[in-house]
Formats: sequence, C-alpha cells, structure tokens
Amino acid sequence: MKLEGEGTLLRIFIGESDRWHGKPLYEAIVLAAREHGLAGATVLRGPMGYGASSQVHTSKILRLSEDLPMVIEIVDTEEEIHEFLPTLDAMVTEGMITLEKVQVLRYRGRGVG
Repeated sequence: MKLEGEGTLLRIFIGESDRWHGKPLYEAIVLAAREHGLAGATVLRGPMGYGASSQVHTSKILRLSEDLPMVIEIVDTEEEIHEFLPTLDAMVTEGMITLEKVQVLRYRGRGVG
C-alpha cells in the first residue's frame, strides 16, 4: 500500500479497563482496524491522565490497579478513516475520538522500496 501526501490521523482516547466482547477495547480496535485494511495502528499507554469524569488516573506505585489512559492512533486516507468510524462508534461507549489532517512523508513496510 502506498500512503503519501495528505492523510488523516484518527486518535482514540479510552481507559485501559474498557472492554469489548470480553477483550480489552484497545486490542479489539486495533484488530478491527486491521480487518478493515487500515494502514496501521499504534496503542500508547499513558502514566497519568483524566477525562470527562475529571477523575485522575495514575500509575503511581500505590495505585497500580488504576484504569490508566490508552490512546490508539491510526493514520490512513480520509476516506478510509471515515469508512471505519461507524465501527468505532459502536465500540467506544466512553472516551473521545479526534481527527486531524496530517502530511504523510513516508510509509514503508519490509520489502517495500
């Protein structure tokens, strides 16, 4: 797949303990993105954050069981991202989803020029 030039960054903010059909939501989202054929996805785990509830979640030693923030980032064409949004809307019941324009400079995999 060639992906260069203007693209769209889809960013999903959820909690580590969020679930989808018995598995971690972040894992389910990445697998759904792969099944949809999106260019790639990355999951980032945050050491601290808060959301709509204003409850602070942190990884401090005495609070290891807290629901840490998770961010999933997916970059693809605007069209592909917009086609994926209904799937995502069904999966994410709490959290935030953002879109922004990005400039893709290089997207290459193994064995690709």
